[in-house]
Amino acid sequence: MNLSRTAQRLLAVITFGVLALIYVPLLVVVANSVNPSQSMSWPPDGVTFEWWRRAWHSTGVREALLTSIQVAVVATAIALVLGTLLALALQRYSFFGKDAVNLLVILPIALPGVVTGIALNNGFKGILGADLALWTIVVAHATFCIVTVFNNVQARLRRLGTSLEEASADLGAGVLTTFRLVTLPQLRSALLAGGMLAFALSFDEIIVTTFTAGRGATTLPIWILNNMFRPNQAPVVNVVAVVLIVFSLIPVWLAQRLSSDVEAAR
Repeated sequence: MNLSRTAQRLLAVITFGVLALIYVPLLVVVANSVNPSQSMSWPPDGVTFEWWRRAWHSTGVREALLTSIQVAVVATAIALVLGTLLALALQRYSFFGKDAVNLLVILPIALPGVVTGIALNNGFKGILGADLALWTIVVAHATFCIVTVFNNVQARLRRLGTSLEEASADLGAGVLTTFRLVTLPQLRSALLAGGMLAFALSFDEIIVTTFTAGRGATTLPIWILNNMFRPNQAPVVNVVAVVLIVFSLIPVWLAQRLSSDVEAAR
């Protein structure tokens, strides 16, 4: 499809406008993390790393960062196992209700976070009678992290086909041996990409976390929410927000690069 020069220019302006709307506020947060003014006056009249020093020595920030990492790592591990098994079952086997199961697997990431949070809160407290704690956050995050792994693995399985697995079975290899020596090596990049996306998704999740976090379980996004309206903490909140951006951006960038490299190699 060929566009006129006017249409191309208009499309470019709209594209850059949308990108600016998304990323300029992020750059402002980064700039405010080194803004000497505690009231974050603009433009900054200098550069200071005092707020970074305070954030580093803040017990609350360090504990929240550790909690976020722990939750993201465990939720990602659960998602890698269950997402891979679900993808294999739905892609390699036919059974009654397959389409319904496929929809139910994908649904958690399509639902609004507040709906998922309320449902899980009712499930933990009302049905199971369990107290909210760190493990409830992990389970809650795993429900939507599974989807990212599932989608990546299922897409890779569609492209791979079954010829190599059938050849392995013809040569006498069992199901587990075929999976370990044939299927898993071909899924490695999809698992890495899905795992990194799941980690990023879990690390910066706040809505579902708010409904499933027990007393004393504070992740980094929750710490930001609790402190962003405290004037003396505003500069430190900007520092923590920058850390959150970096921890979310790097896995997504690596997953994108990994997917691009795999596509280029095929």
